[in-house]
Formats: sequence, structure tokens, C-alpha cells
Amino acid sequence: MKHITSRDNPFFKTLLKLASSTKQRHEAGQTLLDGIHLLQAYLATEEPVQHLIINETALQNSELATLLKKMPDAPLTQFSDNLFAELSDLKTPSGILALIDIPTVAVTPAQSKFCLLLEDIQDPGNVGSILRSAAGAGCDAVYLSKNCVDVWSPKVLRAAMGGHFALNIYESADLLHVAKNFPGKIFATLSPCGASPHAKINLYQTDLRGNCAFAIGNEGAGLSQDLLTAAHQLVSIPMHGKTESLNVAAATAVCLFEAARQHSQQN
Repeated sequence: MKHITSRDNPFFKTLLKLASSTKQRHEAGQTLLDGIHLLQAYLATEEPVQHLIINETALQNSELATLLKKMPDAPLTQFSDNLFAELSDLKTPSGILALIDIPTVAVTPAQSKFCLLLEDIQDPGNVGSILRSAAGAGCDAVYLSKNCVDVWSPKVLRAAMGGHFALNIYESADLLHVAKNFPGKIFATLSPCGASPHAKINLYQTDLRGNCAFAIGNEGAGLSQDLLTAAHQLVSIPMHGKTESLNVAAATAVCLFEAARQHSQQN
């Protein structure tokens, strides 16, 4: 095991760029996983870890020490606590980081059965929550437009809680191309996150069985007109009282799990 204490170390500089730069992650095709839970979710895919990084006190954590024993072939480097803290944006460092290759995808729009089309959603917490819901509801793919937040950033990874590794994720996707080639119906809400006076049917009156996709826009602008036109049906989420809309992540979860409920009844 190597021990690194200097900020001038080339490996540290490389990792620091990965932790902070979308461009660097895309060019390298790699990202960092921060913490035991994310690493466990990744290991379930049976893909290899490229490098493990721990802080000075990591080996005192019995859970972490047990986890390390499951990866005897992964290169291991220990950083000083100060250097490790620079790589992690957690207030209380987890003690372990894993360098991984960003997974390749295996599902095309024509093969997908239950997916999301995300247009220009830029809040990391919202995108991470959406991915977590998509994984829980059984989606096979998520397509993100080029103006969405970097899906492999630390904040999105943390918010998704491992959801990345249960999905095929396409960044900078041509959503109109996806919509054209998807073998099912595409549903959209006209307003970003809830009720729409122009939607003729609410979500719970909509037949979501069979192959379906939801097109979701950002909270400010909603969906582009082109993507609205490509959708087969506009739907709304019925609201009670004076509430007019939901947070985009909450609205997406409602849509996804209603579709999952209908699919389960069909089967």
C-alpha cells in the first residue's frame, strides 16, 4: 500500500481534477465513488475497481476493512487526512474513495421498455433523486439532454444512492431521436412538475401498461415544444388544495411508480 502526503503528487492531482471537473471525467471516462454504500452498489455489478483510496483512519473502521478484503487485487493508496478531505466534499469524510471506469451502456432506444427522457435538468440533487427512483421503479434506461447536469458528478452520485448502477445512462442524448425510436408511448406533463390545464387526462386515468417513457423538463421552463410534440399523451398529476406543482424529482417518482404499479398488475 502506498502512502501519499504531498499535494504535488501526480496521482493526487489527477484525482483532484476528477473530483472537481466534468470535462476531466468525460475525457478520462472515469469518476470517483465516495463511501461504502456507493462502492457496495458498484461491486454488485461485478465490474472491477481501478484504484482504492483511503484516509489515515480507514483501517480502524471494521466495516471498511472487511470491504477491502473483498477487493484484494485492487491497487490501494492511503492519503493523509488533509489530502483525502480535498477529494471528498462530505463534511465528515467516509474514509474510502474508489476510482472506477464510467460504465458503458447496453440498451438502445429501440430496445428500451421503460425509460426516462430528461431535458435540461441541472440541479444535482434532483437528477440524483430521479435516478434513484428510476432504479427503484424498474426503468431500464435514462436519457439526458446535453444541458443536464453531469450525471457522474459526486453530488449526483451521492443523491442517487447507487441508482446509477441499475440503469443504462445516456448523457448528451438526442431526445427527439430517442422519442422517435422508442417502441412504445411517451408521456409528458406540459407544466414542469404537476397540474396542467391543457392535459386532458390525469396520470391515474392513463393506461401506462406496455412500453412507456416519461419526458421530464426542468422546473423553470418545462419541456421544449419539440419534445412536447413528440409525446403521445400529455398527463397531469392531480393536486389537492392550493398546491399547484411538485418538485421535479417528486413528480417524476409519482409518474414512475404509477407506471410500475400498473405493470405489476398486468403481470
